[in-house]
Formats: sequence, C-alpha cells, structure tokens
Amino acid sequence: MQIKIFTFNPYQENTYVLFDDTGSAIIIDPGMLGGHEQNQVVAFIKQAGLKLERSILTHAHIDHVLGNKFVFDQWGLKPELHKGELMVLQAVASYAPQMGIPYELSPEPEHFLKEGEIISFGNTKLEVILAPGHSPAHLCFYEPLENILIGGDVLFYQSIGRTDLPGGNHHTLLKSIREKLFILPDDCVVYPGHGQATRIGFEKLHNPFLQA
Repeated sequence: MQIKIFTFNPYQENTYVLFDDTGSAIIIDPGMLGGHEQNQVVAFIKQAGLKLERSILTHAHIDHVLGNKFVFDQWGLKPELHKGELMVLQAVASYAPQMGIPYELSPEPEHFLKEGEIISFGNTKLEVILAPGHSPAHLCFYEPLENILIGGDVLFYQSIGRTDLPGGNHHTLLKSIREKLFILPDDCVVYPGHGQATRIGFEKLHNPFLQA
C-alpha cells in the first residue's frame, strides 16, 4: 500500500489517497477547497493511473468534508462514515457561512461504517476502529501489514485532538487513545488529520497529554 498526502484548506487538513499495485484507491477525509486543490487530486489520480473506489471519513468536521461534493461530482462516490457522525456532517451547512468558508452541500451517505468492519480495495484491507472523543463517533483506519494508522484528529505528534467542539469529550478521547490506539504496535506509524506523522511508541513516552 502507498499513501499520497495532500494538505488542504485554511485548516491545513491532511487528505489521504491510499492505493496499491492493483491501481485501486480510496480517498480519506477529502478536504480540498476550490479549483486549485481539487485539480491537485484529479491530476494525481490520473497520472498514477488509479481508480478511486471509495470516499471515507474519519469524522465530519468542516475541514475534513469540504471536498465531499466534488468527489461525488467527479467520481460518483458518496462519503462513508460512522452513523454517529451524520448529524455532525449535516450541521456543516449551517455554520460554514459564519466561518467564511464556501461549502458545497455534501451528498448524504448510503453506507455507514462500523467498528471492526474491514474496508477493502485492491489487495488492501483496513480495519475500522471507533475512537470517539474529538467527535461523537470518530473512526481510525488500521492497515496491519504495513502497520499504518490513518488517525484523523485523535492523536497528533505530542498532542491530541481538541475536545471543545460539540460532541467532544476530553475523558472519552483519552480513553479512546489508551484503549484503542495504544494497543497497536509501538512502531505503528500514525498519519494524523493535521501535522506530521508520529509513532504509537513515541507518543506513549513523550505525549504530555497522556502521561500517567
């Protein structure tokens, strides 16, 4: 499996395209805003000869869903997320104008992801992990062969996701990290929703929010 990372929109959100040698690909958290960012994804997909098969969301805050409508228009893919995030997704249209962010209404999901579900594309399989706290039903996606986690806004390099947004809960977030992520191998690489990648073992030792 290979990963292409884009950093998009005013929130500097990480959008990921995952693909393997079959040419099958998925996009996770399409945050592209405007034609320039949209064109970057289209150009990469075409140049790499990929077939984009699914659009997956870790959660539904505005910075992670700005490209949902474009992905649907371009590839016919509706977003997939946990059912507990649907109200979060539906709320974006009401607050985006207040934040000065142009937002094209996302299509409604047809398939909801569940904890323990396997997301398959090409020869790749991702395990769905439910890790709430930053948002009500935040998901992470683990690929065991490459030992990689697409972590969204749960765990960052020496930091954690904010919990002051609707549906956030600090205690729940810490519990999710300790019980769902820290059971992964120490050398597991975490690709977060913002900022640089990190490793599980490093965060166990050095993350100031998670020291006993």
